[in-house]
Amino acid sequence: MGTSILAGRDWMALDNGMRLRLLSALEVLEARREAEELAQEERERPLCSNACLLSRALETQDGEAVFASGRQVLSGLRIEEIAALADTWSRFNQAENPSLTMDQEQAERLKKN
Repeated sequence: MGTSILAGRDWMALDNGMRLRLLSALEVLEARREAEELAQEERERPLCSNACLLSRALETQDGEAVFASGRQVLSGLRIEEIAALADTWSRFNQAENPSLTMDQEQAERLKKN
């Protein structure tokens, strides 16, 4: 994925030597679709959604995917790890992708903070 026209950074480094990458709209849709296939009950949907999102966003420092699928994330990480990483990704995404309803001054102020 190339640099977003609105985002400041495309990825953020994590303390464990990996990084989280911002996702394109298509990647988010694909993650949602994969999660729909994985979740067998409604209460499983949030966990599956986070796992599928992380399978696309979590990378090595060289930009290689750590997991090939949401199922692999579910097999390789604990629920708490998935929740923490998904929360970190969400905060990073919100910080780097200002809302289109903001005016330019608000967006620049947000990016500086």
